[in-house]
Amino acid sequence: MDQATAEIAQTAARLVVEEGLEWGPAKHRALRQLGLPARTALPGNDLVEDAVREYIALFCADTQPQELQALRELALQWMDRLSPFRPHLAGAVWRGTATRLSDIYLQLFCDDPKSAEIWLINERVNYEPSTVTGFTGQNVEALSIHALCRPLGETVGVHLLVYDLDDLRGALKPDARGHSQRGSAEALRKRMTDAAQESGDD
Repeated sequence: MDQATAEIAQTAARLVVEEGLEWGPAKHRALRQLGLPARTALPGNDLVEDAVREYIALFCADTQPQELQALRELALQWMDRLSPFRPHLAGAVWRGTATRLSDIYLQLFCDDPKSAEIWLINERVNYEPSTVTGFTGQNVEALSIHALCRPLGETVGVHLLVYDLDDLRGALKPDARGHSQRGSAEALRKRMTDAAQESGDD
């Protein structure tokens, strides 16, 4: 890894942790902050993730585990409510790199693409619809809500990304490092149990 790539990854990691940016925007802003040419090769997400974990270990070790726990508990509440739509958690809250600035990303796999939106309307949940690029590379509908996270004392963005049921098969493939990129409520509960046991062992 060359010096520029390492600097971009480290700067992006700081932006991810301190400002809650997603990895893509963080890498591009890091490029600008470092004054590097626009064509400079950006580090892969695996390098940014490593840098984020290092940054958290150095600067946020006292607060991040509790913040992550609070966000995972909130994610579980919504996953349980949305269970008919096969919710899977992705993003920093799933990977374990989330802080209080991180949003929650739930991917729903629906027989009927409008069913989740109808459910929100029936439950009188306020939401903002938008279109984003999904993990399949195609546009998917995102339904964004604001949910109170009591342990953190603030509202958190919860984004529901609506996929076809057929997309679920490809969603469970591991990444290049063999890590799962998203998980069900059951898988999240296991991660939380494992994390609690690890902290108890320290």
